[in-house]
Amino acid sequence: MTAVSLIVATVGRTAELRPLFDSFAAQTFKDFEVIVVDQNEDDRLVPYIQRGRMLGLQIKHMRHHPANLSAARNVGIEAAVGDWIGFPDDDCWYENDLLEKLKHRFACQDPLSGAAVQWVEEGLPPNLMPSLSWERSCRFRDMPTASFQLFFHRKLFDQIGNFDCRLGVGLFFGAGEETDLVLRALRAGALLTFESEAKVHHPVKIPAPNPQARHAARLRARGAGALWAKHELPSWVVIRGLAAPVVKPLMSGSFGSDLALGLAVVRGRIDGLLNWRRQQP
Repeated sequence: MTAVSLIVATVGRTAELRPLFDSFAAQTFKDFEVIVVDQNEDDRLVPYIQRGRMLGLQIKHMRHHPANLSAARNVGIEAAVGDWIGFPDDDCWYENDLLEKLKHRFACQDPLSGAAVQWVEEGLPPNLMPSLSWERSCRFRDMPTASFQLFFHRKLFDQIGNFDCRLGVGLFFGAGEETDLVLRALRAGALLTFESEAKVHHPVKIPAPNPQARHAARLRARGAGALWAKHELPSWVVIRGLAAPVVKPLMSGSFGSDLALGLAVVRGRIDGLLNWRRQQP
């Protein structure tokens, strides 16, 4: 049995896979497989996958259409043979000992088990907790948990289900699929520990001050609004989440692009909140 399955769902990118595969090949812990879920309609990834195999990586190359990040990851989950599953982005890369630092977690056979690693560029959360909790996470007070930070015991998915295919990049609700997964796991009683010594790199993307960036922010923000409705979070969490994107730039005296971006986020969160409720029976 393989210890870890690393699922890379990708579309559009090519060169970014080179440093990712290089970081996989450099891992000091070797008991893992890589599952590439290719959502492209051509063979652009084939040379990169061939190169990864030449580096000694065990790579499964799978196809999935149409592009849907959550659905693609679910395809990978069903194909995975590892006891644990991680979800590296196609534009991130691991420090050489990341998997080695998690080896003690991989030894855990509790199906209600997971871990989050440190996102180096984002830095450590100011109030670092050793593990995530439902009480803090449902108030959006726990540490950030991007998908590429997360590792779960594979049997957890048997209990809580896979990624929600209504949430994610390219969909109306353009984000929030990993937060939804974490919330469902915590609600089911899972123990998700924060492993700060295991480190992943991923660029921090700062929105440009233009209409395209504001539109993209609105799409992503719909995911947060959907999560409020799906998980029936308290009204004060919703009110705070609608006020913060506007109050912060106002308090700092920023009345230009920062305020415009904040307003776009508010509109997106309202979009997500209302439309999620409308689609429910």
